[in-house]
Amino acid sequence: MLLGYPVDQIVWLVLLILLGGVVTGVLAGLFGIGGGGIIVPVLYEVFGVLHVTDDLRMQLCIGTSLAIIAPTSLRAYLAHKKKGAVIPSVMRTWLAPAVIGVVVGSAIASFAPSQVFKICFVVFTAFISAKMLFAGDRWNISAELPGRALLAVYGFVTGLFSSLVGVSGGALSNAVLTLYGLPMQRAVAISAGIGVPITIVGATGYAIAGWPHIAQLPPLSLGFVSVIGFVLMAPVSSYTTGYGVRLAHWLPRRQLEIGFGIFLLLVSVRFLATLV
Repeated sequence: MLLGYPVDQIVWLVLLILLGGVVTGVLAGLFGIGGGGIIVPVLYEVFGVLHVTDDLRMQLCIGTSLAIIAPTSLRAYLAHKKKGAVIPSVMRTWLAPAVIGVVVGSAIASFAPSQVFKICFVVFTAFISAKMLFAGDRWNISAELPGRALLAVYGFVTGLFSSLVGVSGGALSNAVLTLYGLPMQRAVAISAGIGVPITIVGATGYAIAGWPHIAQLPPLSLGFVSVIGFVLMAPVSSYTTGYGVRLAHWLPRRQLEIGFGIFLLLVSVRFLATLV
């Protein structure tokens, strides 16, 4: 026994998390994204091998994903802020509504069935996939940002949806901001800033929401956050990202967009199959 758990269970969990970290890092480097769009499906398969009950598996994936992304979001935000790319007024408008959305999403995690999270994740991956495959940078609504009220609504929706699918909100907020003509560099900077409270509050909320189910979760879980997943996957995926980056430089940008779009379509089909 180790920390009250059978040693073989912990060893098996560590090995699978490490393997998942390798896969996540390579895919992140290849497709240029390190968020829940990759981490959640990888963890879903890992926790499936560990026989985590399907009623809780998706919530555990999302909570762990938010915890893994949090340090990266913070580092990215500080780097962008240092370069002066952050727009403080947009940050202030989005911050409170985004946090409220995350709190609501975390509360939903305490009672909603796993099907809710799978459906949300399918919608998310299908949207990003469609943008990658068919739109690229061509979707546009306006050349200037909307008013504070609509920005606040976008912030709430970003926080809510992010907490339901296990992402920092970067893909969603980038899509919204670029639709209104904001340059990608500033959109990414703002998204990184919004991602910090989304991931920290979200991971904390999922840890609390999963506490009543702790007996049904893998060893060393803090509610719906796998501590082993958080501690091991983040550094391993960071290390192996370089191999994916090397592969990415061999392929043209459009081929990478198509490849990532197809990857997300396959993920959508995988989760849809579990709903049938």
